[in-house]
Amino acid sequence: MTNQTKAYIFALVSVFLWSTVASAFKISLRFLTPVELLFYASCVSCVVLFTALVLQGKLALLVTADRSVWKTSLLFGLLSPFLYYLILLKAYDLLPAQQAQPLNYTWAITLSLLSVPLLGHRLKLLEIAAVLVSYLGVLVISTQGDVLALKFENPFGVALALASTVIWALYWIANTRDRRDPVLGLFLNFLCSLPCIGVYLLLTDGFRTIAGVGLLGAAYVGTFEMGIAFICWLMAMKLTTSTARIANLIFISPFLSLFLIHFIVGEEIMISSVVGLVLIVAGLILQVVAGKKDRGKAR
Repeated sequence: MTNQTKAYIFALVSVFLWSTVASAFKISLRFLTPVELLFYASCVSCVVLFTALVLQGKLALLVTADRSVWKTSLLFGLLSPFLYYLILLKAYDLLPAQQAQPLNYTWAITLSLLSVPLLGHRLKLLEIAAVLVSYLGVLVISTQGDVLALKFENPFGVALALASTVIWALYWIANTRDRRDPVLGLFLNFLCSLPCIGVYLLLTDGFRTIAGVGLLGAAYVGTFEMGIAFICWLMAMKLTTSTARIANLIFISPFLSLFLIHFIVGEEIMISSVVGLVLIVAGLILQVVAGKKDRGKAR
């Protein structure tokens, strides 16, 4: 088996796992509040990521981490998982999964917009078109297809879903300057944020007895969404001879996710959700094309 074949396998595993996340969120939130889900999933994620560090022989990186590494980890941890997942899970709590999931995929468009003031990036015509097409998709989903009336079914839920894309985009902009090992960095982010999440839970919902199925859902989210999927994606990027081939596989995820939302969560998928998702993905593809053109000119 070639390295490229292995890369495809790791990438497809990640794509499949990420496709199940919207369903896992929605089912888990039937038994847990958003902050409860975040807390228990983060506990599991810490165990999974620590195990990955041990298996990869990177435990020495943790032992030798200095004050600057811990400070960076705390700052990143407050951004994600704490703030990002808290907002995202609340959006899932308020919206149907078929709406929250596509809206969250616009984070890459948000990233391009934020890169203008924060990184000095200048939007090209194709990138502007990508933004307009994607946000037209957001409008279609948010209004359930009644675009002209601009009647939003749950404006607060939509606002939270879009706000989560801002947090995630800021996280990735900051991540470009992060020199920590990726798995170590992710583990420390979760570890440092865990006390903050715990205190927030104590001050808001409080600790209570949780049904076993709720804990099982949190364990699934912590193991796969916050752990194994990310590790598999890193492995795919390390093994591949072309990051573009691997990155393009991510476009499978939102459509597979809609299929799972219908059959696992039991939501009747609306035409507006499908049309909106197609527009969002079309915008993301336009953005990728614009990026390729820029790299071509740079050569």
